[in-house]
Amino acid sequence: MSDDRAASAGGAQASTLPELDVARVKRWCAARVPERVRHEMRVECEVAPRHLTIVERRAPYDEQQFGPEWTSFPIARLRYTKTRGEWSLYWRDRHMRFHPYDERFAFAPSRDVEALLAEVDRDPTSIFWG
Repeated sequence: MSDDRAASAGGAQASTLPELDVARVKRWCAARVPERVRHEMRVECEVAPRHLTIVERRAPYDEQQFGPEWTSFPIARLRYTKTRGEWSLYWRDRHMRFHPYDERFAFAPSRDVEALLAEVDRDPTSIFWG
């Protein structure tokens, strides 16, 4: 299991992330998808010691052929810098690598995690949701 998955599954890793911010991101993710379609798709938050990754999960198209595992596709990463108490937003490229969103789009790190979530929601360049 990867570090991210272990931490999100309640692993023993110590997190340096503010608990209230983690709860805010999890609540935001849950609100992205209506209850009536959550058996097909979900937006979730994977927790690691220094960052959160917002992922889109989809049910298997054909469980008989592909198995019961849901697919997981990273959307954005929110990285926390404890010394400054700031969150930074990262976008994912086609090679599944994350890059700072602030350098390319003049979006500054923020102490308010909800400002980053609002930018992901707004998605002015379609870099997160397509």
